[in-house]
Amino acid sequence: MTWIEDPEFAPDKPFGPQTLPYGVLVTGNGPVVAVRVGRHALPLRGIAGALGPRLAELVSGDSLDPLLAAGRDCWQELRERLTEIVAADRAPEGAHLVRTDWHTLVLPFTVADYVDFFSSRHHVENVGRIFRRTTAAVPENWTHMPVGYHGRSGTVHVSGTDVHRPSGQRKAAGDLHPAFGPTRRLDFEAEVGFVCGGEPASRVATADFAEHVFGVVLVNDWSARDVQAWESEPLGPFLAKSFATSVAGWITPLAALEDARIPLPGPEHVLQSYLVETEPWGLDLRLEVSCNETVLARPRFEHMTWSPAQQLAHLTVNGAEVRPGDLFASGTVSGPERDQRGCLLELTWGGAEPITLQDGEQRTFLQDGDRVTLRGSAPGPGGTVVGLGEVTGTVLAAARR
Repeated sequence: MTWIEDPEFAPDKPFGPQTLPYGVLVTGNGPVVAVRVGRHALPLRGIAGALGPRLAELVSGDSLDPLLAAGRDCWQELRERLTEIVAADRAPEGAHLVRTDWHTLVLPFTVADYVDFFSSRHHVENVGRIFRRTTAAVPENWTHMPVGYHGRSGTVHVSGTDVHRPSGQRKAAGDLHPAFGPTRRLDFEAEVGFVCGGEPASRVATADFAEHVFGVVLVNDWSARDVQAWESEPLGPFLAKSFATSVAGWITPLAALEDARIPLPGPEHVLQSYLVETEPWGLDLRLEVSCNETVLARPRFEHMTWSPAQQLAHLTVNGAEVRPGDLFASGTVSGPERDQRGCLLELTWGGAEPITLQDGEQRTFLQDGDRVTLRGSAPGPGGTVVGLGEVTGTVLAAARR
């Protein structure tokens, strides 16, 4: 029995007591930190007395920034206290539930740095075949280290934010000169992101991953494929990626995913010592991506080659610090089956194989007005399901210069 009367707040539901993700909602009192309970959210400012002054101070503001900086011991203490509060048969003084669908979510933390990786072997192989039209070998360096690039933290937006079609240079085969204009090949990328916190640190060992990662979010790293193909010779993504990245408004605590941990396949050869995992940090995450309510793919994170612990170790091994608010993403999550491909570039094989939506319309790449939604879940303790907050975005026409 619990004082929370919500049928979706149950162990067999994604946002039951085993999940308790954090977010920031706009209420009549301004933005407030809240924890999700089923279809509702519990603002934490109102239950300061039940949390105690030390924990209450971390969640009484308008963002999760103080909590991220507080570190793992505080994260664990707060989660344990909230678990007790929501499981009680009486509501604590000041408790007030609000409907999540009646309130706007805002970006719950200040994004410091943003890094995107490229960690699915299936994605790497498919993209190579599409662009080169041959059986492409996986680049040698990719098998020795997590490959990634730095994105733009200023264009990371919360779920529900519309995305204007970006413009850039593009050059099709046979063109004498590049053209400039709105992308004709706008794509989504189904990814998993990791929100960092704790003491700033460099050269983070894989064993210390949980000391520096607060939680997990779904990520859509929008991509302009024609711009990307032209500008990525010889360097990597730039304008094709930097215009928008969408993240879920609810952050699922890393602690909620303990039962989802699995070993990943990994490369076939011996790794550099800093990339060796003493304990596996692969995650059994099941994703679903849809366009205009038509489910297009169900990628599985278990098919990734590089784990998030290896990614964090690699991005800090040169002395770069990980700081509270840093966000790094997995790269497109793709699997061996066609319905496990995490982007339209793979699903339509570079536009050569259109897919049909429920309304009969066909797509090779996204059109203006299309709405893309990513959802996800993971196995929880005792056969429960841990939910990942969805991330949505609607494509708008290119903005006028």
